[in-house]
Amino acid sequence: LYPLIFLAGFVDSIAGGGGLISLPAYLFVGLPSHNALATNKLSSTIGTIFSTLRYAKGRAIIYLVALPSVVGSLIGSHIGARLTLVLSDNILKLVLAFLIPLAAVIVLLANPRKERTLAVKNISKTRVVVVSGVIGLTIGTYDGFFGPGTGTFLIILYVSLLSLDHVSASGTAKIVNLASNVGALLTFSAGGKVLYSIGL
Repeated sequence: LYPLIFLAGFVDSIAGGGGLISLPAYLFVGLPSHNALATNKLSSTIGTIFSTLRYAKGRAIIYLVALPSVVGSLIGSHIGARLTLVLSDNILKLVLAFLIPLAAVIVLLANPRKERTLAVKNISKTRVVVVSGVIGLTIGTYDGFFGPGTGTFLIILYVSLLSLDHVSASGTAKIVNLASNVGALLTFSAGGKVLYSIGL
């Protein structure tokens, strides 16, 4: 697990998608699906804390976008994780077998690096807050239920819907991804699915 989780953290800190490496790694070593998802949330949460701090230090987070997205992602990730917990292990295995390659294809084909100018200031604050909240809720639910590609999807939506430049979109996505990781982790922890000895 060590080299694969290291690689996942490195990829995730740059542009997201590290879960496409770490989640299959946990499944590959034999963890049941629920435990793999839950334990992956623990290690990815810790990694995302450090990358979020780096982006914050570099002033790359747009808080007008981040704050409503964080609120939405906390709610959404709890909902997504609860949905995961009600599925049987056999059904969840089938779902993961479908979602992992699908997410991989989307992430590989996605092109969030469009040349944009930072145009949030030109959009009404009400629209920014509403759109940001909806993005957070939607992607947060996805992250709580599954997760891989969350950072990339957030970047794509921030660039395309709110015209953030790529660096600001990446920084903002990090703090939102951290919130969704925490929300899902708490839900999985309450459900007794996190294997702390492996995750830590």
